[in-house]
Amino acid sequence: MSRIVVALGGNALGNNPVEQLALVKETAKPLVDLIAEGHELIIAHGNGPQVGMINLAMDAAANSEAKTPEMPFPECGAMSQGYIGYHLQNALYEELANRNINKTVAAIVTQVQVDENDPAFQNATKPIGRFYTKEEADELVATKGFTMKEDAGRGYRRVVASPKPVDIIEKDLVRSVVEAGYVAITVGGGGIPVIKKGNSLVGVPAVIDKDFASAKIAEILNADYLFILTAVDRVMINFNKPDCQALETMTIAEAEKYIEEGHFAPGSMLPKVQAAMSFVNSGDNRQAIIASLEKAALALKGESGTKVTK
Repeated sequence: MSRIVVALGGNALGNNPVEQLALVKETAKPLVDLIAEGHELIIAHGNGPQVGMINLAMDAAANSEAKTPEMPFPECGAMSQGYIGYHLQNALYEELANRNINKTVAAIVTQVQVDENDPAFQNATKPIGRFYTKEEADELVATKGFTMKEDAGRGYRRVVASPKPVDIIEKDLVRSVVEAGYVAITVGGGGIPVIKKGNSLVGVPAVIDKDFASAKIAEILNADYLFILTAVDRVMINFNKPDCQALETMTIAEAEKYIEEGHFAPGSMLPKVQAAMSFVNSGDNRQAIIASLEKAALALKGESGTKVTK
């Protein structure tokens, strides 16, 4: 059987805790399909709506009469990892029990090392938190040193960097969990971004793309497959055009050509394709599959999804 890293897209989770509790019950079913077939599973997930919600709540509390202490952004990411992991664990336990499968699931609060000299730190692009007026944004720049950018005429938002992952701090623990036969949930939301300062790990206000973090842990664990699960069954070129084409397979050379031709949107399909390429290029006999969550098992058989190969 295969070792598979699964990167869950936003459609697998909700925008709030109540919605998420309902959605993860459905998310668990195709994941347990893979477990039932005997595959080793490592699960990663996004956290965009969740960490934004936590950040907004903490910001509101800090500015209320209660004067709650401000919560740094890396800590908000850690909180999101914890509660998403908790929901996923319980949904998986329930589905496993429904099928009489006895398997432990462990959600691991995971730190991901980034390079403090990553060019992304010089060009913050990832919006987080609520919208502000121009006056409020100027004050945040002056008092807190935030980078603020106007967002499509809706106001100003704080933006942070999105650096590439260099290493997974808890990689040996994740490996031990997997080799013991358990299911690991890791690099949630791309992981908590940290830089090394001597013997210290220092959290930085940034967002690591969860697909790149998933590719990195898949590389480190020598996985056979990286599954990037999203809302569509296959990668498409000429998307939303009369000559739209769904791809069953895509080589690295073909992917590079399609990227150069501008077929994949930044912030949407582009990072998924780039992460898939990164994993496939990281070793021999590694394949990445971009597919819909519901058809993950079919994608492994080549009956759905887009398989990315060398």
